[in-house]
Amino acid sequence: MSDNVIHVERISKLYHIGKKQEKYNTLRDSLANALVSPFRRAIKLLHGDATGASELNETIWALKDVSFDIKMGEVVGIIGRNGAGKSTLLKILSRITEPTKGFAEIRGRVGSLLEVGTGFHSELTGRENIFLNGAILGMKRTEIERKFDEIVDFSGVEKFIDTPVKHYSSGMYLRLAFAVAAHLETEILFIDEVLAVGDMEFQKKCLGKMQRIADEGRTVLFVSHNISAVNRLCSRTIWIDSGQLRLNGLTSDVIQHYLSSQLQGCISEIKFQPSSVNNEFQMKFIRIVSKDNEPTSLVDFKDSFKIEIGYELLAPLNGVSVLSRITDLQGNIICTSWDTDTTDWKDRVRKPDRYMSICTFPGSLFKPGRYLVSAGALTDKQLLAYHENILSFEISSANYFLNTGRIGIITPLFKWEVIHNGKNTIN
Repeated sequence: MSDNVIHVERISKLYHIGKKQEKYNTLRDSLANALVSPFRRAIKLLHGDATGASELNETIWALKDVSFDIKMGEVVGIIGRNGAGKSTLLKILSRITEPTKGFAEIRGRVGSLLEVGTGFHSELTGRENIFLNGAILGMKRTEIERKFDEIVDFSGVEKFIDTPVKHYSSGMYLRLAFAVAAHLETEILFIDEVLAVGDMEFQKKCLGKMQRIADEGRTVLFVSHNISAVNRLCSRTIWIDSGQLRLNGLTSDVIQHYLSSQLQGCISEIKFQPSSVNNEFQMKFIRIVSKDNEPTSLVDFKDSFKIEIGYELLAPLNGVSVLSRITDLQGNIICTSWDTDTTDWKDRVRKPDRYMSICTFPGSLFKPGRYLVSAGALTDKQLLAYHENILSFEISSANYFLNTGRIGIITPLFKWEVIHNGKNTIN
């Protein structure tokens, strides 16, 4: 017998978009439409216009002929741009929606964490929602009771467990929802972008929990835009692009091809439109600038450069930290730096105003090649913004004077001394 627990055969999903919403008609309108519709149809046919459902709809293939197999105990990542079809694939495999064509065979009990918080009722308490949500996700009451304390402890909302969740903050709500879903005892687990919820500390807990699930030998299908998490957790990765399977193979190889495809030339600056998502913090721009303070995507090996992050606070915030992160094309995080590392802003309240945090990187540090820049901001309690791999730049090899075969992600020039006095200095 095959050890494949998931077999996907040419799955396709067609959606109708742009359908016009019909207004409410009276009985008189309905009778009138019935009388004149044959004539309208004839006129449209004479003019060569479409009739029937096609005139009301456009179609889009969210998935097209996707096939793959997953063996028992594999942890497989699914990556791709927004709208590529990743979530649609998991919804089909979870039997939330049916494919237009093709089929999937799944052997084993399945747990799905697709939309965190599905099944929560705002009027019920956290305790009541644990039992309700657990039942919706397929857990038996005895299983929920046995895991109740562990779920509450993981969520960190013990003090509010008997409070209706309508009074929870969005972070508390999401933490409790993930805690319930993460404690499912299933052979197969589908996870869709759970690391986008909660603050940084809770995201680390989520990542640790997922690592333990993987170590237990359970089969996991993990959709995420967090490339470093995919690289860490998944031995194999599937790249979905515009509804089609673009690449299926070793995670490091797939990630490199995926990130390279996103670079239609390097991007040195991006500006943001006002957002209604966060009423306290607004990101304005992120850019890479040369030593001459000009936006650039090409940096000489010997030259320093800066990452400038502009933002506006619409309310006073305490404990704000702004970060810049540089990653290589394999998804390896080379370094992360915070604007509170070397300034006195760590414990200060940032008043409503416009700010710019600037991180300076010295020359002769990065090996020649392409790099990606992520940037964001958070407080001790919440993630304010995070834009992963939003900029890209290249370190030129023109003035790279070191050995090209040197091993290591970076090539810092440390201070060395060579002492020679004509004698053997080794005692």
